Amino acid sequence: MTPLSPRLRRPRAVIFDAGNTLLLMNYPVIASYLGSRGHIVADADVHEAELRARVRLDPDLAPGASTESGATHGRYLRYVLEHLGIADEAEIAAIAAWRRDYNAPVGLWDRPDPEAAAALARVKRAGLVAGVISNSNGSVRSILEATGLAGHLDFVIDSSLVGVEKPDRRIFDLALGEAGVRADEAVYVGDLYSVDVLGARAAGLAAVLLDPRGFWGPRDCLVARGLAEAVSLVLGEEPATAGA
Repeated sequence: MTPLSPRLRRPRAVIFDAGNTLLLMNYPVIASYLGSRGHIVADADVHEAELRARVRLDPDLAPGASTESGATHGRYLRYVLEHLGIADEAEIAAIAAWRRDYNAPVGLWDRPDPEAAAALARVKRAGLVAGVISNSNGSVRSILEATGLAGHLDFVIDSSLVGVEKPDRRIFDLALGEAGVRADEAVYVGDLYSVDVLGARAAGLAAVLLDPRGFWGPRDCLVARGLAEAVSLVLGEEPATAGA
């Protein structure tokens, strides 16, 4: 387990990403739809394809491309499907159309990470502020409420509502204002290196990158396999198991 940076010491706030961090994509729904089109894949296959796709997407985001643009969503989906062996252009277009219409405006990120509630509860028990910064379409608070996670949070910042998105430091500054802490008193936890880690770092926050399967490879930041381990890193404690 990687130690916290000495300059951080004990933080006063932990700020989380939402999608692919506190909230997971609905892998069973995707697998079921793909199956209806003749692509027989397991939920776990979709999960692994998505984990690989986010790493593959990251260089496309590094120049500052919006994570919420249609082009980014399309490229991300294409990468997921290619990892599942689906490369036919007509199939990709049909699946993309289904994704755009599915469960609007919430979309596919409607399931809580199994470790999320316990991780947030640990942060609160430690006396720290817990918040969210999400690049979203205005629906992230309602999803967090529906999944029961909002009750553990002190604030939620949705990029579409504040007019700026990660990695722009202004959205991190807004979160620091909500938390009432300095940048060097906060840690950000997210799943994308260029958006979450580099964005947080540019704003003066420490960051933890979630890497459940080690697909990111060596990185110059704190890395955790899941939310329980991420909170353990932040608190300087031994790793906690899910549900602890």
